[in-house]
Amino acid sequence: MRNDNLKSYLNLHLIVFIWGFTAILGALITIDADNLVWFRMLIAMVFLGAFIAFKKQSFQVPVKELFKLIFVGLLIALHWIFFFKAIHVSNVSITLSIFSLGAFFASLLEPLFYGRKVLWYEVFFGLIIIAGLALILQVEIKYLTGVYYALAAIILGVLFTLMNGKLISDHEPSVITFYEFGAGVFFITIYFLFQGKFTADFFDLSFNNWVLLLILASICTAYAFTASVKVMQRLTPYTVMLTTNLEPVYGIVLAYFILGGKEKMSVEFYVGAVIIIITVILNGVFKHYQKKKENL
Repeated sequence: MRNDNLKSYLNLHLIVFIWGFTAILGALITIDADNLVWFRMLIAMVFLGAFIAFKKQSFQVPVKELFKLIFVGLLIALHWIFFFKAIHVSNVSITLSIFSLGAFFASLLEPLFYGRKVLWYEVFFGLIIIAGLALILQVEIKYLTGVYYALAAIILGVLFTLMNGKLISDHEPSVITFYEFGAGVFFITIYFLFQGKFTADFFDLSFNNWVLLLILASICTAYAFTASVKVMQRLTPYTVMLTTNLEPVYGIVLAYFILGGKEKMSVEFYVGAVIIIITVILNGVFKHYQKKKENL
């Protein structure tokens, strides 16, 4: 059991690293955020459908559960649209730093979803993260619009993570993700039809954009998202959300070296980021010793 939990935790870190790279791809792909999400979810859904068929898994889910998956799919689509909008109007570093608030929101919302009491140290660590975030925003106020988009994205991200934590107990991660992505594509398609977006120009993407979209949809979405749902079979949603606080670290470092330019931030920004990293580490250590005490 311990080895399985360790394997899940290490796999989660790989997933978070991939998510950090996702932000870089979002900055490099030169199409609108909602277009990007539509292509991403559609291509990822095709990959997942092929995987499920290859594994000879059943596509069947109860009607009651299907409606839940459809709703979660809508949340995921909105989450990604706001995420990429945040990157486009600010930058990768600002957007990912805001994502550190996910742990704080999870510490407040998880007890409501799972019927457990609020743990004081989860709220405490969440407040420290907010302090680090406040330091960042104090000197980077010009990116406020991006901050609003990122906040909307992370709140939606926490909600669908908590919902998936319940759904995973009854269904295969790949099947759950397949229907959620399909729902996201459906809702965005309806919106695009009303907007008259489906023109020849919509599908006329550069070769570079197609390559980046394929990488984004396959490795960073179909694999990473399904794997993240799977690790929730052994790790709590709060642990998943807190570990994703390392996404800003991976993404900011990658952005600095790959994108350069506007990704180079102030000293105060990096001090705030370090505060967030230390908080993540301390929380992991604290949880470890708490579990050791409970097992004595």
